[in-house]
Amino acid sequence: MPAKQIRLRYAGTCSGCGQGLPVGTMAWWDSEAHKATCLKCQVLERGETAHGIPPDSEGLEAPPKAQTGPASGQAGASARQEYEKRHQRREERIDQRWGRLAGVVKFLSDDPQSTMAWAKGSEGERRLAAHLLQAVGDRAVLLHDRKVPGTRGNIDHLVVAATGVWVIDAKQYKGMVEQRDVGKWLKTDMRLYVGGRDRTKLAEGLGWQTEAVRKALGGVDVPVYAALCFIEAEWKLFSKPFRQNGVWVTWAKKLAEMIGEPGFLTPVDVTQVAERLSGALP
Repeated sequence: MPAKQIRLRYAGTCSGCGQGLPVGTMAWWDSEAHKATCLKCQVLERGETAHGIPPDSEGLEAPPKAQTGPASGQAGASARQEYEKRHQRREERIDQRWGRLAGVVKFLSDDPQSTMAWAKGSEGERRLAAHLLQAVGDRAVLLHDRKVPGTRGNIDHLVVAATGVWVIDAKQYKGMVEQRDVGKWLKTDMRLYVGGRDRTKLAEGLGWQTEAVRKALGGVDVPVYAALCFIEAEWKLFSKPFRQNGVWVTWAKKLAEMIGEPGFLTPVDVTQVAERLSGALP
């Protein structure tokens, strides 16, 4: 039976470009080969133009060559699952309390902000993954939504490139990103602010993730960088990425440029390191 275009009932990975395909995505499904293919890859496989296909985030059109090495995983999957779990619990509580009026209550009310934050975070991770795949996917291995054994936490993105290993936390916040010195007298105290609020703890939170990656490397001598990437935030004119508590604070385009700079790791090194991390951080 030939492949047909469907709306996916289960999350998957494109057999062409390796990009995650969330539940509800329109894609081509080959029931005999048990594989899904995104719309753009299917068009390119047929030798047709990709013109007219809705572009991914960042306005990019054609996917790069699929990465070699371990499967990338699905960006934002854990955050999306947490949102769906909380949303479902709320729906059940409304059903129990309001009975026949439950549908009206659901229509007139929204999920609380604490629940919507998980959906927003998942979307931010997906958008960043799409941009990184497009920008450096042909010379780096991308690993998304990695579980840290022995903890309840996960790592949004790991990118292994010639420059080393990048531990990335994606944040879809709005407002101006800036670094302020709030120290008094002769004391320096640099803090991270987003939209006028102190968000320094976001950078501090990457510390344990970086240590988990170093442990997973098992003594392999590879540079490890941590980066906090803001997807929708604003930056002042002529802004540059800065370090906060040893973490790079940046935006998607600049992050991709930093990852893609020349480094000493060979393509073979990149694949081997990525396979080690993929096995230790599933």
